[in-house]
Amino acid sequence: MKFNIAIIGAGNVAWHLAPALEDAGHTITEVYARSLKSAEKVIERVYEAIPKDDLDFSESKAELFILTIRDSAISEVSDEIILPDGAILIHTSGTVNLDVLNFSSATYTGVFYPLQSFTIGKKVEWEELPILVESDDEEILQKLKKLAKSLTHQVFMVRSKDRKGLHVAAVFASNFSNHMIRIAEEIMRRQGLDFEMLKPLIIETISKSLQIGAKNAQTGPAIREDYETLEEHHQYLNYNEQIAEIYRLISQDIIDS
Repeated sequence: MKFNIAIIGAGNVAWHLAPALEDAGHTITEVYARSLKSAEKVIERVYEAIPKDDLDFSESKAELFILTIRDSAISEVSDEIILPDGAILIHTSGTVNLDVLNFSSATYTGVFYPLQSFTIGKKVEWEELPILVESDDEEILQKLKKLAKSLTHQVFMVRSKDRKGLHVAAVFASNFSNHMIRIAEEIMRRQGLDFEMLKPLIIETISKSLQIGAKNAQTGPAIREDYETLEEHHQYLNYNEQIAEIYRLISQDIIDS
């Protein structure tokens, strides 16, 4: 099953998703962004899509409309978009409920959430990337599953309440982990040391955590309840009270767990 698809949004997700869908045999008809220049950055990656800076899709040949916009804008844009009869409107958010689309002009609604961190310019391997789908209409749900399977082998039907929990877990696993690495970079830079020295440790930590489980892989002064070292580290971090507090809270949580 091949779809004619309009992409609403021109950020990180759209930049990756539009060409991936086209490579899978689907047709991208339009890309919307408030700025045509932004839309054209995605258009450049597909064959013959049209850039748009208005939300009137009443004459569109697309049957599927994918919202790839920030979570806070989904409700507003879905209310404003004008769709043709029979249109399917879906969003790609990990945390926004399906029912936020209830007041749109769409005939059918759904969710199509790729569980990955997207950055423009960084290649994504779609074949093993989990995609979570949801719809209250069984026929639409099956269509979304087929769409997802055209990109990956990892397709799951997950309801909004469970998807929100998964998204929170993903924030801890991805966003927070990345922020910890950023703090480590800052500490190394402050000491005039080369961050490259930490890379083998970071790679081993993630690898080991995935192999034997994060709880079993935990090492360091907190799990050993080495309070003398913990206090020394905390004092060292006094140059930045916020980072010192992060260190204290995480160390205490490791001890308590």
